[in-house]
Amino acid sequence: MHRLDDAAQREVLASDPSRLVSGPTPVLVDEWQRFPQSWDVVRRVVDDGTGGGRFLLTGSAAPVEQPTHSGAGRIVTLRMRPLSISERGLVAPTVSLAELLIGIRPPISGLSPLRLTDYAEEIVGSGLPGLRETPGRARRARLDGYLDRIVERDFAEQSRRLRDPAGLRRWMTAYAAATATTASFETVRNAATGADGQVPARSTTTPYRQVLERLWILDPLEAWLPTRNHLARLAAPPKHHLADPALAARLLGADVTALLDADALGPPVPRNGPLLGSLFESLVTLGVRVQAQAAEAVVRHLRTKGGEREIDLIVERADHRVVAIEVKLGATVDDADVRHLRWLGSAPGADLLDAVVVTTGAEAYRRRDGIAVVPAALLRP
Repeated sequence: MHRLDDAAQREVLASDPSRLVSGPTPVLVDEWQRFPQSWDVVRRVVDDGTGGGRFLLTGSAAPVEQPTHSGAGRIVTLRMRPLSISERGLVAPTVSLAELLIGIRPPISGLSPLRLTDYAEEIVGSGLPGLRETPGRARRARLDGYLDRIVERDFAEQSRRLRDPAGLRRWMTAYAAATATTASFETVRNAATGADGQVPARSTTTPYRQVLERLWILDPLEAWLPTRNHLARLAAPPKHHLADPALAARLLGADVTALLDADALGPPVPRNGPLLGSLFESLVTLGVRVQAQAAEAVVRHLRTKGGEREIDLIVERADHRVVAIEVKLGATVDDADVRHLRWLGSAPGADLLDAVVVTTGAEAYRRRDGIAVVPAALLRP
């Protein structure tokens, strides 16, 4: 294993890069972006025909200095996200997203003991493995330290001079307040206004977004813009998500009690419903992305330009057929909750394989109209 965030190790490897690919395999190269030449060193060894699976390159940021070769056909890129609910060992999940993507509309069943309070606990509890067993106060301190490091060190390491650390922190807080919405970046920028009443300049906040995406802190959900059907008037703005809903909760100062009490937290950003609903949707989105990645599918969202129709998650196979998922904070589902799913199912050429409502309820089942109702904890790859 090579830890390239260690300056001494980097200095040795700079003198003799061949050390990077020597020794027993598999070789783990951690924080490889600190020594971008490592990418090409590994790629050349793979080109020599030594077989796959010999090297793991991990990094907490995209490199500022790009490798000279993309690694196409040699190096597979995989985004590692925080633990989904199904990976946290809370309950044995019973509904497979991969099976839903087959399109056979499998039977849906299962019971979950988790309730709304449990999901609030999971939102603030974080999916970062190193924090899972950390007590509340210590976990909050570590999340604060993680956010402080982004502002004080990681941003500068992306070759961006940060003149106003407090301004970056305000922008991150405004972005957190916009979680699971399609609020414009103008709205987010206005919400990041300082105590002096000065709205940050666009030329200041655009690099914030670019750098935070390279640091894997932002994880926006792109819009679904299908090319094979006749759906019209679809809008293209992304939905805003941080890599872990716990980061959003911490930026906004939200604990379990504040979420359940629907306290007004953070800067005012328009959203439908309480902050808990937005963060629950973000938690579900995290899980569906992890599960879809395992099924070689991608996740997007659907919204018409006027906002008349919205579907929280569209899981798309390579052949463009989709599973549509709505996320509901409540435990029960009525006809009003599935109206957009029904609309998509009746749209010409929508290629809808299955439709699901993910809830905080107890039981998984299929409604008479065929739409699946699944507690969030029961959804698995």
